[in-house]
Amino acid sequence: MHEKRRRRIMARVGWGILILIVLLLGGVLAWTQIGVMAAEKTPLTSALDNPHITIEDAPEGIVLSPTDGDSEIGLVFIPGAKVDPWAYVAILQGVAEEGTTVVITRPWLNLAFFDLRGLDAFTSAAPEIDSWGVGGHSLGGVRACQLAADADALVLFGSYCATDLSATDLDVLSLAGSEDGLSTPAKIADARHLLPESAELIEIDGASHASFGDYGSQAGDGTPTISEDEMHAIVTDLVSSFLN
Repeated sequence: MHEKRRRRIMARVGWGILILIVLLLGGVLAWTQIGVMAAEKTPLTSALDNPHITIEDAPEGIVLSPTDGDSEIGLVFIPGAKVDPWAYVAILQGVAEEGTTVVITRPWLNLAFFDLRGLDAFTSAAPEIDSWGVGGHSLGGVRACQLAADADALVLFGSYCATDLSATDLDVLSLAGSEDGLSTPAKIADARHLLPESAELIEIDGASHASFGDYGSQAGDGTPTISEDEMHAIVTDLVSSFLN
């Protein structure tokens, strides 16, 4: 009698734990899909109409390449947390115009730390390119640091590494925004020791966290004082010069 009662209790506990796990997983999945920051229509439309680049919605990601096909360098770019990957097309179109093939990834569940794919899952979009950089914005940059061992260069937008790359000879460009309220210049400076000594850190005056994409304002961020066009031009110049 006591054994049957014990089994009933254990069964109830087991079912309770299972239900709790299902609810937690359901909650996490729902959270990853709610509040995704969409790409702003005007800058995206402008990029889609750009005759100097080709944009392909490929299985590996959104691929931007120069129309003339003259590209020898690639950049895999990882979006920030819960940001629509299309929100980075406009700001990276100039990099593609200057001769770099850009693959903007689609992180699993809209969060880079859930995406366990290696760099080759994205570089396969342009197998003819041998030299690849990896980069990302915010949380996407943190993930890019983890993939940097397989890349020739690292580009960070409003981000910093949690992975120690200080002993490597990796080429690194880290762009910060003076008005960034999330990945503040101070936070980026505090993580400087995780990068190689040769890493180039540049602070863009007037840029906020959301200035590194085109998805509108973001909670907790500062107020940008730089225009969208000026931000795009600065990023194009800095990233293109660095990669080329």
